[in-house]
Amino acid sequence: MQHHHTAPGASPLTGIALVSLAALLWGTTGTAQQLGAGGLSPFWVGAAQLAVASGFFCCAQALARWRRRRAAGAPGAQAAAQPAPGNAPRPRVPLSWLALASAGIGGYSIAFYAGVRLAGVGVGTAVAIGSSPVWAGLIQALVQRAAPPLLWWLGVAVSVAGGGLMALARGAAQVAPSWAGLGLCLLAGLAYASYALVNKRLVARAPAGWVNLRVFSGAALLALPVAALLAGTPRFGPASLALVLYLGVVVSGLAYVAFSGALRHIQGATAVTLSLIEPAAAFALALLVLGERPPAPAFWGLAGLLAGLGLVIWAELRGAR
Repeated sequence: MQHHHTAPGASPLTGIALVSLAALLWGTTGTAQQLGAGGLSPFWVGAAQLAVASGFFCCAQALARWRRRRAAGAPGAQAAAQPAPGNAPRPRVPLSWLALASAGIGGYSIAFYAGVRLAGVGVGTAVAIGSSPVWAGLIQALVQRAAPPLLWWLGVAVSVAGGGLMALARGAAQVAPSWAGLGLCLLAGLAYASYALVNKRLVARAPAGWVNLRVFSGAALLALPVAALLAGTPRFGPASLALVLYLGVVVSGLAYVAFSGALRHIQGATAVTLSLIEPAAAFALALLVLGERPPAPAFWGLAGLLAGLGLVIWAELRGAR
């Protein structure tokens, strides 16, 4: 039987709703890039996205601090004030956890964009996103000694198979993928799964905003020099600047606020698996916004993906009883 390491008063339905919202926001990435890439290197897209997200979380923390100071100065608030008015106690978390989470999200960004360039967008995305739940389940079972139940694994298998069929039916196999590209995409899946499982422990000990600011700042410091090394000097135009701002504020900022909140309510492996809602959202946007007309097998794959996610949700709710 699995053991849930969640916060007191956790609500699995709240966690499922929050990670679903995050995945829906992530699903807008491909459409946004189609509409506004502006010729910017994908390495710089990823690195600049992390830098903008870091700025977003910095502003969010400053706003939270201002609100605490304002509340501390309200009539009758002094009696209940914390040791320093307007300043929350500094959370105590291992620096190694923050470094590992930063390496996870930064490594995911670098490995994903590099892998997709070599393997092709469709296959690369399917491998990276499809492998991450498997990595998360294995890490949770082998490292954290909290193996997900068989129903969860069945749901993952059905979802990954459905997502793979959806990607292949949409023409993902038109580009011959390289083994190096596939390896990088598998590494991206491992990096994302590692980030999620470490971040779950971080947000159990510290406010999510505090964690996100430090994790994304560390990830940006890792990704920016790598982007400069691999892609040279960036050339930002109006379209690419708008794209990076959107990705940083919405796809990273708001989405990871929701994702970090979800980790307080559900298992890390389940949160990673529900991220497979992302390709479903991207599929819907390709139909509605870009006018794509995929063949029937793509819809069969979508149905399989959603059915598998239903099994994962069922397993999570059963385990929470």
